[in-house]
Amino acid sequence: MIEFELDGDFIPMIQLLKATDLVMSGGEAQTVVEAGLVKYNGKVDYRKRLKVKKGDIVEFNKQKIRVI
Repeated sequence: MIEFELDGDFIPMIQLLKATDLVMSGGEAQTVVEAGLVKYNGKVDYRKRLKVKKGDIVEFNKQKIRVI
């Protein structure tokens, strides 16, 4: 599991995927979110600008990110 330390109140979903190196670009992040390949707290979520906060878990490509 990847642990991502959040500096502010939230991080947009596509920025989180880029920051954790699970995608190469913002465009790729948007594509995987729109395709339903990303889970947010256990459920598929299609929102690219979703505000991910501390305590949330994001899953993509058999990787889990826990935001701390």
